[in-house]
Amino acid sequence: MPAVVKTYFDAFNAKDIPGMLACLTDDVAHHVNEGTVREGKEAFEEFCAHMSRCYDETLTDMVILEARDQGRAAAEYVVNGTYLATDAGLPEAQGQTYRLSAGSFFDITDGKISRVTTRYNLSDWIAQVSGADDA
Repeated sequence: MPAVVKTYFDAFNAKDIPGMLACLTDDVAHHVNEGTVREGKEAFEEFCAHMSRCYDETLTDMVILEARDQGRAAAEYVVNGTYLATDAGLPEAQGQTYRLSAGSFFDITDGKISRVTTRYNLSDWIAQVSGADDA
């Protein structure tokens, strides 16, 4: 089961949105850190396109855990990114770099990801891209 999660993250790091989409069920539920739940591959693809415009991110230090008998997996990782274009309601983008601990949680149905929930510390990210001393 976690093979699909590894494939998903490999596609993320390769900037391969079709590869990520291939790992998902058609009715995937995407729970983002801040915002509403997006339903379906089309909404997920739109989110990925938006993120690609605003951020260049690579995930490192990946640890994937699984609860095979419950159809779930989780991953902890570090987001290494560059803020490319200003995202609505967030600080102005000026090519700032950031490094952020994050985690994702997955439901797996018939070998595909049916739920993705991502969590990270938005305040930490804002401090880093704003140049706050405590970042």
